[in-house]
Formats: sequence, C-alpha cells, structure tokens
Amino acid sequence: MADLSFYISPLSEEIREEGRAQGRAQGRAQGRAQGRAQGRAQARAQNILIVLGARGIEITGATREKITTCTDSELSRQWLIRAVHATTAEEIFGAEDHPDR
Repeated sequence: MADLSFYISPLSEEIREEGRAQGRAQGRAQGRAQGRAQGRAQARAQNILIVLGARGIEITGATREKITTCTDSELSRQWLIRAVHATTAEEIFGAEDHPDR
C-alpha cells in the first residue's frame, strides 16, 4: 500500500491553503475589474441618455434598453459622441446597426 501521509501532513495543508489564498486574491481582482468595467458602461449609458435628454430628443423604451444594456465600451463611446450631433436617438446607433442603409 502506498504511503499517503504527505497528503494529510501540515506541509500539504499549507500548500493547499496557499493555493486557496491565491485563488481568492485572483477572484477578488477579477471581480473588481469587472465591477469597474460595469460601472464605466453604466456611466456612459447614463451620459448618452443625459445628452439626448438635454437636447430634447425623444428616447423610446427600446432605445433606452439598447443603450443601457450595451457592454461594448468602444461602441458605447461611439454612441456618446454621436449623441452630441444626432437629431434622433436612433441616429446614434449609426449605419452598422442598420444594414439597409
């Protein structure tokens, strides 16, 4: 029979605990990064809605949902820039969202 004493030794437990601690730290770092990205996306969506609202442009429920659920940072940045010049809320989405154009 094989000697399994190493697997229950203090050294073995220390190695496992180091791995668990590293995993927790990595998970926290990933969670913080995701939280920051979500916060930026939410802020950008709010900025788009504020710009459109300040300009008196009507925002439908579907348009509001599309803006607030966008997770592509570069795309939402483009929408924010377009919101400054658009005459309708739909114009912020550009030609890439309207293949018939």
